[in-house]
Amino acid sequence: MKYLHIVLCIFLFSRVAAQQQASVSLKECFSLAHQNNTSIKQAGASLKARQYNLEAERQSYLPKIDLLANYNYLSKPLEINLETVRGGVIEGTSQQNVQLASSVIKEVTGSEPSQAFKDAVYGTSKTIIGTFYPSYNPPLSQQQYFTSSLGVRQPLYLGGKLNTARKLAEAELNSGKVNVSVVSEELDFAIALQYMRILFLNSLLRNQQQVVSAAEKNLGYAESLVKNEILPPYQKNWMKVALLQSKTTQQNLQIDKKNAMLELYKLLGISNDTIIVVNDTLPYGGNYAVAGPAEGFYKNNAGFRFLESKTAYAQTSVRVSKSLALPNVFAIGNINLYQKDLPVTVPPWLLGVEMVWNIFNGTQTQKRIKASKELVEEARLAEENTRQVLSVQAQVVMNKLEGLQQQAATLDSARTDARITTRMVEQRMENILSSPKDVNEATLAEAEIDKLYYTSVLGYYLALAEYFHVTGETQKIVELIDN
Repeated sequence: MKYLHIVLCIFLFSRVAAQQQASVSLKECFSLAHQNNTSIKQAGASLKARQYNLEAERQSYLPKIDLLANYNYLSKPLEINLETVRGGVIEGTSQQNVQLASSVIKEVTGSEPSQAFKDAVYGTSKTIIGTFYPSYNPPLSQQQYFTSSLGVRQPLYLGGKLNTARKLAEAELNSGKVNVSVVSEELDFAIALQYMRILFLNSLLRNQQQVVSAAEKNLGYAESLVKNEILPPYQKNWMKVALLQSKTTQQNLQIDKKNAMLELYKLLGISNDTIIVVNDTLPYGGNYAVAGPAEGFYKNNAGFRFLESKTAYAQTSVRVSKSLALPNVFAIGNINLYQKDLPVTVPPWLLGVEMVWNIFNGTQTQKRIKASKELVEEARLAEENTRQVLSVQAQVVMNKLEGLQQQAATLDSARTDARITTRMVEQRMENILSSPKDVNEATLAEAEIDKLYYTSVLGYYLALAEYFHVTGETQKIVELIDN
């Protein structure tokens, strides 16, 4: 059982190691990036915020119920200023006393009292009342008091403000969705370019390994020929230098690939410690036919769709600006929960209708409407400009593809000839008709043509990725690269 356990562990370890060393495809890179990239997460968070905002606007028709509480502390209690009514109170009371005394005398004697009697009653009343009239202001309330109530406010008519606010939130949500598409497509495009650059470096590394192997082989030939005194010693030294140069070039390419992988890690949103292997090389068939963009292709472009959403947002803003000129009507209500020591007793509840209508603010509303209309025009012009740019860009890329396709075909033929030439020079060296230096020069010439060929192939795929990106089909490059 012990040996079986060891064998099982070795088997499992080898399976895991094999899976870790498997080359990651471009499609898998897209999937990783959409799960881990910070820009994608940021766009997703913005979209969620806009969704919550729309849900909030959809509930703006509901009544607002507020708990109101009020605590007041006065520097001194409210008072009745009796001095302001002193003359009126004394005069009025004295006149009433005269009328009362006259009525009593007339009731008893049956005749109207004399004017002297009336004047005496008036003077006596005025003196007595003036003497006893308060010389201070009596308090009307306590110095501090607390109240609480429930306030209800229900929108009845706001001139379309609630509806336009909801439309504005919907436009914002649509912009958020398109923004996620923009971020995703830009990220996919950047990943595709970086991934193809790594495949290009892999192709160069594979060819450079062949150059190193050839240099090692040539050095062996040189050492043998020098030992047999067929070639002078400097030929061996020359081949040592050639081998050292080829290994240095190989090391530089390996460093370039490490840096390219770090940039890919950043785009994927993963740690630099994560093990991801990309060992594939640039494939090339040269037979992909680009028929040209279809009519209205720009509508699939994420950038163009983002501008369309901005136009819709601007159009909604015009309706918002117009609604500012219309009145706002609310149903209001209030229920008193607690009141004590108030100078005036407030009823337990009230209901009412309230209207707020701004009838003059200069020309602010008109200016806002004009500004909103100009923003609509700006967005429309931006759409038109982007459409023209995308159309020209698509045509330029198609022309570039045609040129690169022809260039790659020419270089492919040239590298075939270079490979045949190298083999011929090697055979001559084996027959001691040429030197290892001649073979090395032929090998380097072949490697240089291979580099030009793969550079042309890389340019072809970069242009193809740009074409797919312009037409809104960024991930279509996967069909060519992964296959």
